[in-house]
Amino acid sequence: MRPRALATALACASLPLLGTAPGSGGSPPLPARMADTGGGTQLITAVAPGTGATTGTLAWWDLRGGRWVRAGSAPARFGANGLVEGAVRRQGTGTTPTGLYDLPFAFGVQAPPRGTTYAHRRVREDSWWCQDNASRSYNRWSEPRAADCRAAESEHLIGFRTQYAHALVIGFNYREPVRGRGAGIFLHVDGRGPTAGCVSVPVDAMRRILAWARPRERPHIAIGTDGGATAIIRY
Repeated sequence: MRPRALATALACASLPLLGTAPGSGGSPPLPARMADTGGGTQLITAVAPGTGATTGTLAWWDLRGGRWVRAGSAPARFGANGLVEGAVRRQGTGTTPTGLYDLPFAFGVQAPPRGTTYAHRRVREDSWWCQDNASRSYNRWSEPRAADCRAAESEHLIGFRTQYAHALVIGFNYREPVRGRGAGIFLHVDGRGPTAGCVSVPVDAMRRILAWARPRERPHIAIGTDGGATAIIRY
């Protein structure tokens, strides 16, 4: 989703849903309270205070000896128009889809950080992400841009050198794309403000995440809110 250059505050408070380790006197860690974590031993959680928020907290977790342990956290940014249930999201609404998603592959304008084991695609001058609902390449990397994918309805990835220095594809509407639901939802580096529907974090956090993620651990990302119908513990 094409990043937006809107002003927003950078500071985000830690959210109570991050939780604490069992036995510390607080509630269990967030992943232990979720309905589903994807079945792997790594998980990323992105939590906003409510659906109208554009900032929140992202954390990444490892399952060790049957317990979820937080490996790191960072302030996160969401869509300029907040968050919405992924199953009913519409393309072009500037909202981040809530839900639980896999992470198909990494990409970037820059080389992957040292230690990255994820499949990685280097962004080149002819790298595009097709968002044209009429194209057979809808919600797919296209290199070069497919003939039936209009440039005006697509994202020229090299044009976002800051945001796409490092990124992970979020598997929203990816395996079997529904036209009109949305395309190009990524976890990427912060721009100058909220996103157009992606999740973003500071560049150092993005580098740490890429070095941490292990495909064999089947990492997923859960996106949600503190409570309500889109509460992250529902996913």
